[in-house]
Amino acid sequence: MSEHEAPWHAHIYCTSETRAAAEAVRRDLIDRMNLGAIPRLLFVGQLKDGKAGPHPIPQFEIHYTGEALPAILKLIEASGLTALVHPLTDDDLADHTTLAHWIGTPIELDLSTLDPPGRNQGVARFAKSDF
Repeated sequence: MSEHEAPWHAHIYCTSETRAAAEAVRRDLIDRMNLGAIPRLLFVGQLKDGKAGPHPIPQFEIHYTGEALPAILKLIEASGLTALVHPLTDDDLADHTTLAHWIGTPIELDLSTLDPPGRNQGVARFAKSDF
């Protein structure tokens, strides 16, 4: 698989103070996805109101390929929100730690919920559903 086709996730976090901004970014991403304005943006998930998997605070996830990475990074950085951006490999722990890139202040994740290497369930659900 080429870098352009490789699967990626971003988890965009919010607090009660930044929820309106997160909702606006989510709506913007949905609009851009529907218009094809960001190539290979494949999925925009629901804004979760609490812990979801390793994510201890409200967040929503987006799925895209490496082709969309530059546009996604630019949009998230401009939002001022905190986000975890990571590739989707067969090592869930590495995806969320050593392979991950934080935008904004990092949040401590609950790493105990992640799949062991070689059993990443995220690959099976890439671009299909969220938590």
